[in-house]
Amino acid sequence: MADPGMSVTPYWELTFDADGDVDPPERDRLMAEVTAAGVHDLLVFAHGWNNDRSGATALYRQFYAPVPRLAPAARIGYVGVIWPSMRFCDEPIPDFPRSVAAVEAAAAPPSALDKDTRRALLETFPGRATVVDRLGRLLDEQPAGPAGLEEFGGLVRVLVARTPDGSRPPCAADTSTEEGSPALLAGDTAAACDAFAQALAGLGPSGASEGFTLPNPWNGAKELLRQATYYAMKRRAGTVGERGLGPVIGRLAQAAPQVRVHLVGHSFGGRLVAFALRGLPDGVRAVKSVTLLQGAFSHYAFAARLPQDADATGALRGRQDRVDGPIVCCYSHFDQALGDLYPLASRMADDDRSFAGIDLSGVLGTRWGAMGHDGVQGVPGTRGLDLDGALRGPLPASGCVNVDAAAVVRRGGPPAGAHSDIVHPELARLVLAAGRIA
Repeated sequence: MADPGMSVTPYWELTFDADGDVDPPERDRLMAEVTAAGVHDLLVFAHGWNNDRSGATALYRQFYAPVPRLAPAARIGYVGVIWPSMRFCDEPIPDFPRSVAAVEAAAAPPSALDKDTRRALLETFPGRATVVDRLGRLLDEQPAGPAGLEEFGGLVRVLVARTPDGSRPPCAADTSTEEGSPALLAGDTAAACDAFAQALAGLGPSGASEGFTLPNPWNGAKELLRQATYYAMKRRAGTVGERGLGPVIGRLAQAAPQVRVHLVGHSFGGRLVAFALRGLPDGVRAVKSVTLLQGAFSHYAFAARLPQDADATGALRGRQDRVDGPIVCCYSHFDQALGDLYPLASRMADDDRSFAGIDLSGVLGTRWGAMGHDGVQGVPGTRGLDLDGALRGPLPASGCVNVDAAAVVRRGGPPAGAHSDIVHPELARLVLAAGRIA
């Protein structure tokens, strides 16, 4: 329970594998100790893309740090969820010191695959060393013509495949319209790389081209690999939430019925805690709030019907009713990962039409948007507030609440922008407000 490197106590960790199986000793320790520790409110935080336990623990240590000062009389316990995800090492994270490897990665050519990212890929996709090596060589050599790009796309499909036939596995879809193998992994690789390269050219120096030359499609190839990897992480987050965290909360509700659970998730961790609602056993009402910080999944996930298809529904339709309190969704227009690249990748994953000439604004952003870009969509009665108004309170006692957090979620360079700029006392206050924790 006690961790000398953690900023709060009592603190527990729950570690899940890619299939959602929890570490039994950690789970049993939480069940046995949470009542003895006198916990009344339990904050459960799931990280987003990360590549090791130390990085996730550092996030929890910094985010949780102001909570005891903000709620000194509350009897709060803290959980850090550890699940197998990764990020590319060229993505800066505000408030976290950059390692030498990260500095080297940022200084490398935009299409290069740095050594730390290679290692993260090998750890995240075990048994794929030959594939990762060849991907790296292709990015270094950048052979001319479409053949090299098509080989690259085939290797990406092999890397992230989870089923022998390449079909979409359970927990991958955010809406009922997402069926079959995603075109992001099965369509025209050269066209996809061109589209990503053009998008990156508009985000900043990492992808910018000079004069009137077309962007290098191999810059887009690296982004294709990044987005395919994140597609796999998105799929995995749903599995861990529904098959792992949800059932654990059900067991906790039996072992410690007095404990009020508050779920917090960043990026794909937001998808993880949201899908945990789908995995809750019937009758469990232990979850008292959910706070999504730059959630990297469809803004229609909770919708009863989609505006563009009245027969389609969100994968989490009605699951907001499993929360005995509000679902608070923070978003920011400074999040480039979700505002620009997520809708493009989602558009590519949705069908196999030509990627040429895709407009990143308007319908694209609306139809394929993410929670962390513009909040929950398609759910009647959803409230909208800015961060100051949300903190003045009180927040609604139930339903979905969108909070524009751009006042603090605003720092970060391309390609992710402010996606990981979430360590702010204002957001910790928002978690407490959502959970009605005095």
